[in-house]
Amino acid sequence: MASDRTSSDDFTAPLKRLLLIILVLLLSGIFLVWRIDSPRVERFRAQVIDRVVPNMDWAMAPVTGTIRLVRDFQSYQRLSDQNEELRRELRQMTAWKEAALQLEQENARLRDLNNVRLDPRLTYITAVVLADSGSPFRQSVLINVGSRDGIVDGWATMDGIGVVGRISGVGRNTSRVILLTDATSRIPAEIQPSGQRALITGDNTAAPPIDFLENPDLVRPGDRIVTSGDGEVFPPGLLIGQVAQDPGGRLRVRLSADYERLEFLRVLRDHGARRVSAPSGLILPEDLPDAGPDPAESPAEDGAPAADEDARQGG
Repeated sequence: MASDRTSSDDFTAPLKRLLLIILVLLLSGIFLVWRIDSPRVERFRAQVIDRVVPNMDWAMAPVTGTIRLVRDFQSYQRLSDQNEELRRELRQMTAWKEAALQLEQENARLRDLNNVRLDPRLTYITAVVLADSGSPFRQSVLINVGSRDGIVDGWATMDGIGVVGRISGVGRNTSRVILLTDATSRIPAEIQPSGQRALITGDNTAAPPIDFLENPDLVRPGDRIVTSGDGEVFPPGLLIGQVAQDPGGRLRVRLSADYERLEFLRVLRDHGARRVSAPSGLILPEDLPDAGPDPAESPAEDGAPAADEDARQGG
């Protein structure tokens, strides 16, 4: 077996060398033929190309497929870049849409402010809400008008539809508005059409309760609630909201003002109302002029000196 393997190796090595020599001679001949600048050789090269190249499509198929694959990959890359650009434009358009919706809502609220029907005697100034209290125990907002604009403590504020609250604290450039929902808010109101008088009492909820109602049997859910003007704190006839009933059966107010979107407020200049010079003035009346001694107390006061004189004389 060893002699057979050696004899086969002896024949294979010369054959490989022979084939290599033939391949080198063939390539050298092709190179020389391709480099010779002669009309006859040029015609020969053209005939060879016409006969060989059309039949070499099968050999060029991998190259053609590779080129197409590279081109498809480049096309996919361009599509990916275009999709990313479209996504960026879509996000930008979404932001523009949101801005347009906010401007539309703001425009609608401003139109509501302009279309509200008020007493012709009442003038107003429109203010921008700067900030809110952000506390569950205090319901108030800060607006960008103050004493330089003639704002006075106690004036009513409204949004596009209903009463929002009253001015409570005036600075030079800003003012504080206590909302109807604040726990310190007490607003005299009238319920229509029954004409019942009540007090809207804030309790830091979105629907303040109705207290001190004269006759609850005459009030129905859905009745209109307006300011009564009692105490001269608010002008009469300003819309507050509608009567609603909670699950416990207590009557509350469904406020007409949109407290979720307080951006602009209308401060009513009530020139006919008395000005509040102290916080207690919102509750207690001003000192009445001297009307003389109380008749109920006069006999007691006059009788005291007489009793003392009788005691001295008896003594």
